Amino acid sequence: MNANQPTPVAHVPAGRVVARTTPLDLPDAATDPGTLLDLLPAESPLSWVRRGDGIVAWGELARVEVGGDGQFAHAEQAWTRLLRTMTVHDDVRAPGTGPVAFGSFSFDPASPAGGTLVVPRVVVGRRGPLAWVTTLAEEDDDAPQPTLAELLRVGAAPVTSPGPVTYTDGSLTPEAWLDVVADAVARIRDGAVDKVVLARDVRARTARPVDPRHLLARLAERFAGCWTFSVDGLVGATPELLVRSEKGLVISRVLAGTVRRTGDDDADLARAAHLSHSSKDLEEHEYAVSSVAQALSPFCTSTNVPETPFVLHLPNVLHLATDVTGVLAPPGASSLALADALAPTAAVCGTPTAVARDLIREIEHLDRARYAGAVGWLGADGDGEWGIGLRSAELDPEDPHELRLFAGCGIVAASVPDDELAETEAKLEPMRYALDG
Repeated sequence: MNANQPTPVAHVPAGRVVARTTPLDLPDAATDPGTLLDLLPAESPLSWVRRGDGIVAWGELARVEVGGDGQFAHAEQAWTRLLRTMTVHDDVRAPGTGPVAFGSFSFDPASPAGGTLVVPRVVVGRRGPLAWVTTLAEEDDDAPQPTLAELLRVGAAPVTSPGPVTYTDGSLTPEAWLDVVADAVARIRDGAVDKVVLARDVRARTARPVDPRHLLARLAERFAGCWTFSVDGLVGATPELLVRSEKGLVISRVLAGTVRRTGDDDADLARAAHLSHSSKDLEEHEYAVSSVAQALSPFCTSTNVPETPFVLHLPNVLHLATDVTGVLAPPGASSLALADALAPTAAVCGTPTAVARDLIREIEHLDRARYAGAVGWLGADGDGEWGIGLRSAELDPEDPHELRLFAGCGIVAASVPDDELAETEAKLEPMRYALDG
């Protein structure tokens, strides 16, 4: 390994592990979409939930920490080695059953944040009418095992509000960030790059310690169409699916091109129509779609790329969106390998990707950590779901009152700095709402 490829650090059981998945009776997601999140404890909750379906987990059986170039590949190798030590009893056999690992990976391999896979001890999942629980334990653990009722009682502690929240500037003041955008626009017009995505952070301080469950519940309630996630201190609700791999089929939801909603239905319909014909936004979107289609092509026997995007309506913004789909070539790459090939897309980095990332390193003045990186889960069969860590906040591991909120914008030649700043404010709304409404 070179200097940018530190040795992976794995904290794993010494002996064999038994994973057991059994059916579970949970309330109907249609009548109680918060059920999965209601099960979570306050400490280190793991979540990947959309419209009441998904998986939540807690406890830590194993952890793999990677960094530098090849972080995805190193994590997958460690996951594969761990699976060889497992005996799996799966009575459900659905996507997300059996042993799973939750993960988050930095946007830039040069970031000290690196990547992490967390293998939980308890996983509860739901998919339509089907629900299940998976437990993982060391085979030679002679300690009395908790009953199912005890396992599902960990979330019984009351969820607490963070109380009043104070916001302060992050790495740059708004005025300084405008200068960075203007610099990027000038370089694009000079031909240095076609598109670059710039991130902005805001710091939040809460009166009471942050309970991640409070954030998750509010995000899931207001942004039900997004994937609400919590992995290793990164919490958010992303509308952008980097990749889902399931039984040989793959899908990636690409978002690029944004306008803020007004709250007036008629005005928002007019804005959606304008967005779908905006040359600036269509250009930005085309770069993102092309980068995803090109990255997936080597792994697929066929891909489908719609000719025109649709408008995705979220409570705070409207996005141009395209679902790129494909059929994996046998034997089929894992979802983590696909995420490795896709990340970062033009939607969160720029075009050409390598040039845009170098420009970001030069002018952004912000360690994105895991913002705009990949976040999601991986199953024993390689299938899984990975989103882009957008509309997110990073909890401070040293101070439970501190968070960093992130948002970003795609910059092209026609971008206007003031408009881009306003777009970041719109994209910060989900986490502000989750904190204080």
